[in-house]
Amino acid sequence: MQGIVRMIEEERYCVDILVQISAVRSALNQVGLQIIENHTRGCVSRALQSGDGEDSIAELVDVLRKFSK
Repeated sequence: MQGIVRMIEEERYCVDILVQISAVRSALNQVGLQIIENHTRGCVSRALQSGDGEDSIAELVDVLRKFSK
């Protein structure tokens, strides 16, 4: 993000700034997907095994809805 701010302050070419914004979005999405996977394999899996799966699944679905916006 600091790099993008610096690009704006330096009045760099708009297309270059937009390309960087796209790269940051992509990187954030990849990190988010990894966290979702880890959460599903860990927390959700444990909740299902212990019989508390419904709440955990509902929470996961809610997070997926928010993440996909």
